[in-house]
Amino acid sequence: MKPAESPGDRWPARPPVACIGETMAALVPDPAGPLDGAGVLGIRIAGAESNVAMYLADHGVPVRWVSALGDDPFGRRIRAEVAAAGVDVSGVRTDPRRPTGLLVKDPGTDGTRVHYYRRGSAASALSPALLDDDAVRTAGLVHFSGITPALSTGCRDLVTALLEADPGERTRPVSFDVNHRAALWPDGTAADVLLRLARRADLTFVGLDEAQDLWGDAAADAAAVRDLLPRPRILVVKDGAREATAFVGSEVHTVPAPRVDVVEPVGAGDAFAAGFLAGLLRGEAPVRALRLGHLTAGAALRVTGDHGPLPDRARLAELLDRTSEGWAEGGW
Repeated sequence: MKPAESPGDRWPARPPVACIGETMAALVPDPAGPLDGAGVLGIRIAGAESNVAMYLADHGVPVRWVSALGDDPFGRRIRAEVAAAGVDVSGVRTDPRRPTGLLVKDPGTDGTRVHYYRRGSAASALSPALLDDDAVRTAGLVHFSGITPALSTGCRDLVTALLEADPGERTRPVSFDVNHRAALWPDGTAADVLLRLARRADLTFVGLDEAQDLWGDAAADAAAVRDLLPRPRILVVKDGAREATAFVGSEVHTVPAPRVDVVEPVGAGDAFAAGFLAGLLRGEAPVRALRLGHLTAGAALRVTGDHGPLPDRARLAELLDRTSEGWAEGGW
């Protein structure tokens, strides 16, 4: 491998970022409890790519969310909430023939089950034609997740087309979060499809646990995952509440996760990806980008929804500047 470059040498210093993927309305028992005994369901929004977009906006990164919504109250609510977070939603089209996707959460003592009602949704009709949209074509970086190719043949064709060119020939880098959702892959094709996509991205995020679920003993640890995924310019392997490792060229950087009082883990992976990307886009060294990823994930872990508040700018800078010992020992 050639010597590692700084993130600023290989990633665009200029946004905007285009985050492509479906966001759904989410119905959640309030207060939290089993769905079959719930008297009230609260309405929230849920989408990996819009989560990333909102956290990027929190970090001051110009960002677009690109998708499709139904011409219905859920669609209008989602568009308004994502826009209110500072995200450009001009690339989100309204489909008059298909509904906005929906999920329902069922919290239980052994975790939360999710029931999806998204087949035939507006976003499931996305196709490679989306790549000609100005919101995507003029982006400096494109981000998507492994949820999108599971939604339909057209969505799978979209992400395949996005990664068709070899990394060295692309006009802008592509960031991919594996984000494996087993319930969306009933045909058992997830392992092969997600491995192929993860290998072709410029930057790939993957959790060590999901890598092991997908690829078994070949993903025994972070180094083994790098052997599986040698092509991404940057590979980030997240090991839950323990640490995250970034492979940048021939360099390896590992940063432990700070202590966080966890309320709910949903959305933390999306937040981590946004923090790491924000660090790269402002030219931070890999270790500081990993730290920013951890701190942004902490914002999601501290709330019951997917999107929680970041520390203020002064506190965020203080946390990033901690010594290695203080970082490992301290929480927020």
